[in-house]
Amino acid sequence: MKIYEIINEEDSCTVGFLLYYEKEKNFVIELDEYLDEWNAPLLFSNLVKQGIYTVPRDLSLLWVKERIIPPTRQNISAILANHKLNEYDEIKFLEISEGRCSQDSLRIKKMKEIPDLVRKRQEKNLTCVFPTGENRLLCFFADDTVKRVDLNKLMSEDGVEKVIKNRELFLSATLGSGGYYVTFNYSIDVPARCLYSYGEDLGVKRADFLDFLRWNVLDTKDVCNLLSCSRQNVSYLTKQKDLSPVKENVMGNLYLKEDVLRTGW
Repeated sequence: MKIYEIINEEDSCTVGFLLYYEKEKNFVIELDEYLDEWNAPLLFSNLVKQGIYTVPRDLSLLWVKERIIPPTRQNISAILANHKLNEYDEIKFLEISEGRCSQDSLRIKKMKEIPDLVRKRQEKNLTCVFPTGENRLLCFFADDTVKRVDLNKLMSEDGVEKVIKNRELFLSATLGSGGYYVTFNYSIDVPARCLYSYGEDLGVKRADFLDFLRWNVLDTKDVCNLLSCSRQNVSYLTKQKDLSPVKENVMGNLYLKEDVLRTGW
């Protein structure tokens, strides 16, 4: 990840920070909380008016695109060659121009470390998320809280209604860059801040789930040892549905210890 300070050259004040996730080529902007709807960059004034200072990736990318040469420029090939670039790259052009734009007095400056403001906000970012039950997500956050989120409570968020109506889309839930959002089919994003606000705290920690996995999830070898039987016996129990794997794989299945023990009762 790369991080840049966004500076207003008129008063040398920090406006915020631009985060760039190189692998996914995603941008996220963290604005400083001293901003209001009048002194915030115009593109973000509506967010700031709502008290939102973490800018979603689509709007962050739009801010970047407003400050660089578009890929549709007629002489783009010559421009790429002049800068010794093999392909169009938003972050390269942004660095070349230092993020300057004729429409405002902002520029960017590369930083070596993540500032405290960003670190503090990232404590409420996601570390893990997966779909569970009917339109619910189980969310693990960086501050070690675990919450269950009913998507029906987030119907006001763009695209959530579509996710609820499409089971396949719902099951595509994936952790977004930096844990800033959960994304469905990499096209519909729900911010981590919304999941954190509307989620039901389960009162457990990430370590509790890890302990559960260590003690209760067994592979085929573990099952054989526990039941003092062969792999063929385990395969027979599985085919007879006396033992149901929680995950099947050509390299071997995974089982819950409680289900294995139940076969001997």
